[in-house]
Amino acid sequence: MIKKTRSIFCGIIFPFILFPLAGNAQKADPLQKEKTAFQTSQPWKPVTDIRADVAIVYGVGGNPSDKKKGGTFESRVQSWRDKGYITHFMTGIAWGEYQDYFTGKWDGKWHLDEGQVQRNGDTIWHGHMVPYIVPTENYLKYMKEMHVKRVIDAGIDAIYMEEPEFWARAGYSEAFKREWKKYYGFDWRPQHESPENTYLANKLKYQLYYNALNEVFTYAKEYGKSKGMNVRCYVPTHSLVNYSQWQIVSPEASLASLPCVDGYIAQVWTGTSREPNYYNGVAKERVFETAFLEYGSMESMTAPTGRKMFFLTDPIEDWPRDWADYKKNYEATFTAQLLYPNIADYEVMPWPDRIYEGLYRTSEGSDRKERIPRHYSTQMQVMINALNHMPLSGNKVSGSEGISVLMANSLMFQRFPIHAGYEDPQLSNFYGQALPFLKRGVPVKTVHLENVSYKESLKGTKILLMTYSNMKPLSPEVHDHIAAWVKNGGLLVYSGRDNDPYQSVREWWNTGNNRYAVPSGHLFGKMGLPESPAEGEYAYGKGWIYILRSDPKEYVLTEGGDHKLLDVVTRFYEQKAKAGKLTFKNNFYLERGNYVLISVLDESVSAESYVKKGTFVDLFDPQLPAISEKVVRPGQQAFLYNVDAVSDKARPQVLASASRVYEEKRSGKTYSFVVKSPLNTTNVMRILLPRKPVSCSVKDSNGTAIDGMQWNWDEKSKTCRMSFENNPEGVSVSVNL
Repeated sequence: MIKKTRSIFCGIIFPFILFPLAGNAQKADPLQKEKTAFQTSQPWKPVTDIRADVAIVYGVGGNPSDKKKGGTFESRVQSWRDKGYITHFMTGIAWGEYQDYFTGKWDGKWHLDEGQVQRNGDTIWHGHMVPYIVPTENYLKYMKEMHVKRVIDAGIDAIYMEEPEFWARAGYSEAFKREWKKYYGFDWRPQHESPENTYLANKLKYQLYYNALNEVFTYAKEYGKSKGMNVRCYVPTHSLVNYSQWQIVSPEASLASLPCVDGYIAQVWTGTSREPNYYNGVAKERVFETAFLEYGSMESMTAPTGRKMFFLTDPIEDWPRDWADYKKNYEATFTAQLLYPNIADYEVMPWPDRIYEGLYRTSEGSDRKERIPRHYSTQMQVMINALNHMPLSGNKVSGSEGISVLMANSLMFQRFPIHAGYEDPQLSNFYGQALPFLKRGVPVKTVHLENVSYKESLKGTKILLMTYSNMKPLSPEVHDHIAAWVKNGGLLVYSGRDNDPYQSVREWWNTGNNRYAVPSGHLFGKMGLPESPAEGEYAYGKGWIYILRSDPKEYVLTEGGDHKLLDVVTRFYEQKAKAGKLTFKNNFYLERGNYVLISVLDESVSAESYVKKGTFVDLFDPQLPAISEKVVRPGQQAFLYNVDAVSDKARPQVLASASRVYEEKRSGKTYSFVVKSPLNTTNVMRILLPRKPVSCSVKDSNGTAIDGMQWNWDEKSKTCRMSFENNPEGVSVSVNL
């Protein structure tokens, strides 16, 4: 999975996420799935054998934060293959263990001047002798020769180049100045001197990593083909929401159209989703809501292109906190990812060594640290093993459908520095359109401006919420598609004063034959409106446009600031779209196969709890209790297994387990299987049986009975709960009926 770490350099706190690349040296069994994965820079160890499908081995030289390197890349790969894992490869495209490049060992030339540099002349570092990189032609040559070629030679057929990141505050190095001259044809201009310089600098940063990934991945595919291999290429990346909020520039949605990009990992976890935002005049962490929007922006980025998407979560995060904090926020992000039923591939965790072997505070304010508590490792393993079985689903999250927020890569271009006193606190011009509905139980979607040429992009959207206060269109063609959508019956709500300092940068809307003062003027003209229409309602073809002359940030920076937006959208939804009542509630609910997801919102229309009755196994409780009622309070989430939904209750089967099940056998009155999970963890499992067992037994891989096994029977749910110590070598379980 992908992670950002926060490191302190130059007196500033920087957020970082680390994601590994995956590679496969052995021929994979065609029946073997690549549904779940994790990333690690270490060799196999019994304490980190989490039994996902894929081990993504990180870095030819490991991870920059590694204290122990754990052998050669090839030996690390082989150690995971020997335990039955498919192996992939991951490394950073913007940073990594590339000291041989920077110190001249590779080509005899010093390259530390290719780091990303901020205005005061300081290099932005990811670690010791690990700068964030300006991806020059020479650097890309090094990456291909010294990293991509080597991992393909090791038999790896899936490569992940993570985090193509260029800091918004960077752009002052000699390397960047050279790239500027090469790209624009005129001398570099300091970005802090004008909005136009900032815009030009960020467009270049965006383009540099777009080109970098295109070049490296194209090489990987061509070199792989020369060896008879089909090399797949993925980009582990933060969401556009997070990069925009953290003031980082990256290619994001544009990569989905490159032929050499097979998919992404959505690097979303507590560390990104706990970034505060404003709602109702209050700035605070809203982890579930932010995660929901982050995952949504990643899904909508690739949905029209059909590329593969892995969703990532992390049971901890980079910033040191306590175990209770990690658990609470893990549940929030985990639930948010599962509310997207069209995604069913997951990076179940990054860095298992850090999770299982790291020391973290036992409670808030405590100085005492300990390894992961047994109850939390059990719960976590139940959750990640559920992902091995999580189905795609045609079901939809509860709530009024069809409201989407438009976003674009240029969201990242206007974040730093501040010009002419215009601020967008905590990306409020984005959250101002999304949170007023999400907080009222409406499952808001996002649409990427870069994807509107795909017919599927606006499919299902009844009302499109849009602003150019925080982003700008990179081409005029996007307006053709939006105008056509409105003409065919779409409803557009445009919010914006159109007075931010980036409206007048030299771009396509005010150059050549175009003389528009602001980009929205071009869009409005396409729909037969004046270039600068007043606030109000306008018809175009079968559709309608409502223009609100407020920037969306005004909807969330003050208490009750969203009422007018809510009134307009509600009227459009019910009267123009004729989509039924726009229902406001304080919860989200989804069923995926036999799994039930519930999230109850605080700061919403009520403080009522959500009560679900039936026969369930509570998957967020490490004891896996069988329950007949679940009460979910505001600010909480629930993950349940619906026993009543099982189709063949006479068939013995494991419903939930803190281990992965292998070699199931049903013979006469005996149900047996083998379970594997990391050493030093406790397995708890809930097994559905036609009747109470006569006896249960567990044995280790040598056939020796294991002490301490416990089991009990729940007659109402017809389930047996078992618990015993895990072992990656396998524990044989036998249930006699």
